[in-house]
Amino acid sequence: MSTDRDSLVYTAKLAEQAERYEEMVKCMKSVVENHNQLSVEERNLLSVAYKNVVGSRRASWRTLNLDEHKDNQNVKVFREQVEKELATICTEVLNLLSKYLVPAAKSDIEARVFYLKMAGDYYRYFAEFEVDKDHPKSALKHYKLAFDLAKDGDKTQQDPKGLTPTHPIRLGLALNFSVCYYEILREPELACKLAKNAFDDAVAKLEELTEHEYKDSTLIMQLLRDNLTLWTQDNQDNSAE
Repeated sequence: MSTDRDSLVYTAKLAEQAERYEEMVKCMKSVVENHNQLSVEERNLLSVAYKNVVGSRRASWRTLNLDEHKDNQNVKVFREQVEKELATICTEVLNLLSKYLVPAAKSDIEARVFYLKMAGDYYRYFAEFEVDKDHPKSALKHYKLAFDLAKDGDKTQQDPKGLTPTHPIRLGLALNFSVCYYEILREPELACKLAKNAFDDAVAKLEELTEHEYKDSTLIMQLLRDNLTLWTQDNQDNSAE
């Protein structure tokens, strides 16, 4: 495969249009390994590529992990194969992040938040099927690093400011971090608190939203509110029991 940056990015876009996400991953992995620092467009292409290849396998695993299949030996073999594929993908992403992307984003707070959030996401995916390992702790660690950086900025930088409460990356981080609290760490109260604070902080700053950010930010805010409604209801139902 060519290592020419423009050619790789062009091919990745073409692969996305054709829904050939495995090829898209190969292109963007090569971009990372050969160029380290990514543009916003390249960063998003990398995220989309891996999100699709991991997403299809997460969906497969959830189907194969239903209680009705637990005692079926054929399903068990199939599920273990999917778990191997998931582990390979998650390990690959986490290696790219730790070796190349996070170190290269030292002076770019937005990029660093994006990559730390991404690390939290892939440790969370790991924790879904490898529950007896340290993945939940690693997910929590990276989400917290990202969240503190997004909220408070980095005082060691010349421009130390974090991300605004309405910034799509900060909102997406709050969404995924709260899901981690709820689904992986089994901390529903912390999940609800995080989601509510993120939503309320964004509502208070809605007038500061740029036209470019408006669609993405309001969509994530809706997802935060939907989760909050669902989780609050679930908590009330559990209390009633």
